This record gives sequence, structure tokens and C-alpha cells, in this order.
Amino acid sequence: MTTEEEFRSALKECRDIFTAKLGDYSASWRILRPSSLTDQLFIKAKRIRQLETGEVAMVEEGIRPEIMALVNYGIIGLIQLQEGYVDEPDIDKTRAIELYDHFAEETLQLMIRKNHDYAEAWRGMRVTSYTDFILTKINRVKEIEDNQGKVSVSEGIDSNYMDIINYAVFGLIKTKGEE
Repeated sequence: MTTEEEFRSALKECRDIFTAKLGDYSASWRILRPSSLTDQLFIKAKRIRQLETGEVAMVEEGIRPEIMALVNYGIIGLIQLQEGYVDEPDIDKTRAIELYDHFAEETLQLMIRKNHDYAEAWRGMRVTSYTDFILTKINRVKEIEDNQGKVSVSEGIDSNYMDIINYAVFGLIKTKGEE
């Protein structure tokens, strides 16, 4: 399979989870402010790092579900950046999936461009490096949020969310078949 095919396959796994959770909870995440989404990404990435370093897990979920959560919360973050947060969920399942698909495709296209320029370097990386890079991106987002979105030369929150999603999808590709 090509990188694009592998990427699309991993995104489909994440989309299936997203869609199932929409059935359970609707678009309850619409109330989340950007900083809360960033904190949720942080929680997931920290848990992955703990599992990678051999910490004893007291909850019987492995790394892959947490990586999928990073993808889905990253896409939710992009939706929230565009749509803003609300006090009550305001979109139906169909609209939520349309927005999800839009940002998943936009992120995929970014990966294709970057993957071309970096000559598939991600394939030679360790999965643990993706976790570290994701944590770095999350810390950058926190700084940008703390500065009310102002940056002088850096990428914005949306670019960092897309990078988080892309690193997470690479992690899914490389861990496929595990657990």
C-alpha cells in the first residue's frame, strides 16, 4: 500500500470510532473551548508516553485507542477553531461527519505535501518519537493559547493540530496489528 492508502485506512478506523461515539453522545464536544481540547490532547499523549515507558496501566486500554483519540480530538479541535464553541451542542450527526471529513482530508493533503518534501522520513522514525513530537506540539499550542493566539513567526494552532493528527496517524500505521 502507498502512504496515502495506509493513511486513509488509518483515518477510516478513527472516523468509525468518531461516528460510533456520535451515536452515543451526539456532538457533545461542541461545548469544549480550545484550551480544553488542548488539555484533552495532552492527557491522551501523556498516557501514551506512560504506556511506552512501561508504567503499569490500571485501565485496560492500550496505546492504539489513545492514538485514535489523538486523531479524533485533533480533528475536533480544527472544527472548534473554525466553528467556535457553544453552550449547547448545535450540530447533528450528518454535519459533524461532514466537518470531520473536511478536516481529515485537509490534514491528509498537508501530509502528502510534507511527505513528498521529507521523502517518507516518518517510516524511519520510532513510534515513541511521534509521541514526543505530539507533546511538543501540544506545549506549543498551550503557549499560543496563553498568548491569546498571537505568534510572531510560528505556525498557528491549526497547523499544530494538523501536525498532531499526522504524527498520530503515522503511529497508527506503524502499530497496525499490535494489541
